[in-house]
Amino acid sequence: MEITMNRVDNELTVALEGRLDTLTSPELEQKLEASLGGVESLIFDFEKLEYISSAGLRVLLTAMQIMEDQGKMVVKNVCEEVMDVFEITGFIDDLTIE
Repeated sequence: MEITMNRVDNELTVALEGRLDTLTSPELEQKLEASLGGVESLIFDFEKLEYISSAGLRVLLTAMQIMEDQGKMVVKNVCEEVMDVFEITGFIDDLTIE
C-alpha cells in the first residue's frame, strides 16, 4: 500500500493506494499517530484504495475517535467495494463520506 500525506495548516489529507489490511494498517496507524497533532480537519482520499479489512477499519475508528476531540474527519472518493464493507459493518452510519 502507498500512503501519501499532505498537510496544509490544520488540514491533513491522507491518500491511500492499494489494500488497507492486517499487513499495511500498522504503517498507517504509526503515520497518523505522528501526524495528527494540531490537525482540525482529517481527509482520507480513498480514490485508489481497493480493499479495507477489519484491521483497516480499526485504524479508521481510532482516527475518528481522535478527531472527535480535535475537529472533523471526512472520507472521500470511496469505491464500491470499500463502500460495501462500510455498509456491512455499519461504518457508513458513523463516517462522514463525500
